[in-house]
Amino acid sequence: MSNQVLAVLPYGDAASAAFVASPMPRAASAVQGLAAHGSATAASVTAASALQRPGVWSSGSGVAVGLALSLAAVRRARRSNRRPATAVAMRAVAEKEPATATEQAEEARPVFPFAAIVGQSEMKLALILNVIDPKIGGVMILGDRGTGKTTTIRALVDLLPEIETVADDPYNSSPTEFDNMSDEVRNRKAGNEELPIALKKVPMIDLPLGATEDRVCGTIDIEKALTQGKKAFEPGLLARANRGILYVDEVNLLDDHLVDVLLDSAAGGWNTVEREGISVRHPAKFILVGSGNPEEGELRPQLLDRFGMHAMIRTERDPELRVQIVEGCQQFADDPKGYRAQYAGDNQEFANQIIVARSKLNSVTISPEIRRRISEVCSDLNVDGLRGDIVTNRAARAFCAFDGRTEVTDEDVKKVVTLCLRHRLRKDVLDTMDNGDKVMKAYEAAFEE
Repeated sequence: MSNQVLAVLPYGDAASAAFVASPMPRAASAVQGLAAHGSATAASVTAASALQRPGVWSSGSGVAVGLALSLAAVRRARRSNRRPATAVAMRAVAEKEPATATEQAEEARPVFPFAAIVGQSEMKLALILNVIDPKIGGVMILGDRGTGKTTTIRALVDLLPEIETVADDPYNSSPTEFDNMSDEVRNRKAGNEELPIALKKVPMIDLPLGATEDRVCGTIDIEKALTQGKKAFEPGLLARANRGILYVDEVNLLDDHLVDVLLDSAAGGWNTVEREGISVRHPAKFILVGSGNPEEGELRPQLLDRFGMHAMIRTERDPELRVQIVEGCQQFADDPKGYRAQYAGDNQEFANQIIVARSKLNSVTISPEIRRRISEVCSDLNVDGLRGDIVTNRAARAFCAFDGRTEVTDEDVKKVVTLCLRHRLRKDVLDTMDNGDKVMKAYEAAFEE
């Protein structure tokens, strides 16, 4: 009995557990032979067939040897069984061709068509005017939850025009406009270097609430700076948003340290990163777009004042329009591509109208009398500072260009004055009148006297 071993096959393929006593040479050779062919089940069957005296338990070193041989055989069998599948998977990955740009675009999450959005004309107008004239200063959109604020903002991406950029510059620098060039591009331009030009769609960058300051501003590789003497800078979200749109959802919940970063960049149009005695700066001129629900928290007054426009969104009360909105959402959810195709023509018409308006913006004029009346409205409303006057003038010119004209009228000012001044009024807890109504009352007193 000393020359017999116990071959133990673990819980597995054909048998839950096989306790086999057999002569060591025959059992070991049988199990090892079939394990080399990659079959744990076959190894179990062969070991069982080699059984001479079932139910006999051996002891001593034979048991340990038998256990080791059996376990090793099963492990080899399982490894060999996995190898063909792994090899097939590796070949499949190697043979898969990279997706084209068109396929990647189709696989991306589709956005709701801008032209299909029902109602909310105030919000849509504010977004379009900011695309026409980015110097208006962005738009803050506050309103009830579930009113399509985020959907409308993301839908704007279909209307954004293309801009000329320096191809190898990470900051979307302009090859011709000196104010929109990074320091590196300015030096290259001063050295009469020929800059490679590329057309790029105006970028729209999301700023998550949980983003870190390094992710927003960018980071400096200290190790490379110390060892190689080079300023190795990794651009952040502000660099990507230069000459584009920076969108902050739930902006009233944004951390204070990120609000400070936005205020600094919005004030000067440049982002400066200071780390360990190393300083890097780059242009950061963007259209700041924020959305949120006022019931969830107040926005810091300093940041609110930086928004050029303020749109208030309210829930649609007309049952017919509500049904139309629900039907559109259902159609888009069932067939996004087909639904977008229905409004592709309308979206393109909007986009072309924006391009034409941007091209003729500089030719739009506003009379001194209208400028005086705009300032009179701001004065009557006790608006602090002159941002209200400047933004209202810019917005009126942008609306005039969007309408295809070159001379601003009183009606143009009426369309935009509430958007530009509503959030600049001082709060009075005892006053029940809506700020928008106050602005319109002051407009009527100045323009319709």
